[in-house]
Amino acid sequence: MPPEADAWTWLADLILGLHAAFILFVVGGQILIVAGWALGWAWPRRWWFRLLHLLAIGFVVLEAWFGVTCPLTTLENILRTAAGAVPYENGFIRYWLQQLIFYTAPGWVFTVIYTVFAGLVALTWLVYPPRRKL
Repeated sequence: MPPEADAWTWLADLILGLHAAFILFVVGGQILIVAGWALGWAWPRRWWFRLLHLLAIGFVVLEAWFGVTCPLTTLENILRTAAGAVPYENGFIRYWLQQLIFYTAPGWVFTVIYTVFAGLVALTWLVYPPRRKL
């Protein structure tokens, strides 16, 4: 493998880590919001945190509804191709679910999951609203 392939692979892995962190923020953020509600924590009600969280899942849902590939997946695929590796065929989450738990599903299933999860985030926003000042 040529030395420049290592740099492209490193950058692709960096994007992979960023993508995983984004997913952790969306899923883990919702878990922490609900836990904070149950345990009486103040910080999960912070306006900026809740707004970023809502915007993050909203972005995912819009991508799914309009059939747009995530920009992080696109960038990672470009970098992996530059490194001489095979890019994802069906997107980041579908790929990793297949790799981790051998689960495959059509794209519409993920759109439904993202939409239902966004509904949960919106419902939480309404019943446990953020506060501008704590």
